[in-house]
Amino acid sequence: MSGLIGLDWGTSSLRAYLLDGAGEIRETRTRPWGIRHLPDGGFDAALTDITADWPRFPQLACGMVGSRNGWLEVPYMDLPADTTQLGSTVHSLRAKDGLDVHIVPGLRNPQGPDVMRGEETQLMGALALRHDLAIHSNWILPGTHSKWASVRDGAVVDFCTLMTGELFALIRQHSILCAGPGDAAADADAFERGVIAARDSGAAGAFSRLFSARALMLDGGLEQPSVPEYLSGLLIGEELRSSLASNRFDHEAPFQLIGDAALCARYCQAASHFDIDLAEPLVDCAAYGLWQIARRVGLVNVSSSAASKEASSC
Repeated sequence: MSGLIGLDWGTSSLRAYLLDGAGEIRETRTRPWGIRHLPDGGFDAALTDITADWPRFPQLACGMVGSRNGWLEVPYMDLPADTTQLGSTVHSLRAKDGLDVHIVPGLRNPQGPDVMRGEETQLMGALALRHDLAIHSNWILPGTHSKWASVRDGAVVDFCTLMTGELFALIRQHSILCAGPGDAAADADAFERGVIAARDSGAAGAFSRLFSARALMLDGGLEQPSVPEYLSGLLIGEELRSSLASNRFDHEAPFQLIGDAALCARYCQAASHFDIDLAEPLVDCAAYGLWQIARRVGLVNVSSSAASKEASSC
């Protein structure tokens, strides 16, 4: 019996995938044990718990586990980079259970400079799922630190980071803009008003419109519980406006989302105001990316039937 244990190990959470010899996900487990919130016993204890009762398959990890504050710092790889190149710079450590943990490097964009850890593996998995996008495509990975990436000939050639999610959390929790009674309401109209305000902000950008959230509420044009929705639209709209205005991402190439369905739905809604059609997001990309890299490293051997299935899908 062959297979792989894939680990998507970030700052705030740990997700483990049990993959069989054909690269299919058989089980997924999640723990709140990112690199900043480990259980007693640290990385070893977290790994032992989340893989309990699983076969002793090879283990391949991506994400912040390979950062300076992670289990083992793995140097970034400069762009451009594809699955084979990522596999060539995987580093390993020996866990207390006697098994090796192999860690994927992150990517560095000298143009920024900018960096990513974990998203590169998601991108490789997504390209394995969508072969048709490997030649030329744009990718949006929403989150605390959203990533926009450009792919050509199966390699990541450019990317940038936008701190949209973190900025929203900071404004939501620590600014006067959301001060007052009441909880956030699911107000689609307020969200769209924010997106449109960002779109129409021009060269001034959406930061010039931030205080409008407060002014609209005081003026009676926006209910206080709807202010967070307006701000969410404003910040996501600004992410779209500024990224498109940079001309780093070819508007004629397809755009594809990766990530949480609910958050990606907001991006789809916002993108419609920029005349961009975003397809349904791809899921479990990290698992499929880890499988692709594991194949390049030689951690797994693909059965002939699985290889034929992959070839027929290309």
